[in-house]
Amino acid sequence: MADTTDIIKCPACDKVMKKLYIQEDDLHIDICLDGCGGIFFDNRELEKFDEKHENADKILEAIEGKKFVQVNDVELRICPACGLPMVKMGAADGTVQIDVCNTCGGKFLDNGELQKIRKYKNDHQKVDNIIDGIMKTVYSDIKPNKRRMFFEKLVSKYV
Repeated sequence: MADTTDIIKCPACDKVMKKLYIQEDDLHIDICLDGCGGIFFDNRELEKFDEKHENADKILEAIEGKKFVQVNDVELRICPACGLPMVKMGAADGTVQIDVCNTCGGKFLDNGELQKIRKYKNDHQKVDNIIDGIMKTVYSDIKPNKRRMFFEKLVSKYV
């Protein structure tokens, strides 16, 4: 589904979401600035902002320092783009539960979840880089599957 320019209501608190235009990507990101601080991404928009090296400054600045109402994060959410029920899906290896619409591909993140996903992906990339270096240096002639899993668990504890 394409970027929605319609005014939509927050699936968590029912407040009108504000449009934040990201010029470099030509996208409108919907943020619940007057309610719970949730963010709605149309299909494939989240992938442009979910990693630390990707520019999410405008989104993060819009919510920074604001007080938001608490919402029930396990409650069924209705997609604001197509009106159908959303499902919970694990992100960042299941450490974050986001709401996803299986019909239009929209994704709703509760306040703070974008930051958690970005931090997880950044930390996970550090672990991968360390493990790749170890594997290339020490085990260049051995298949990496089992040894990589061992090092991944070991390094993850300390990074």
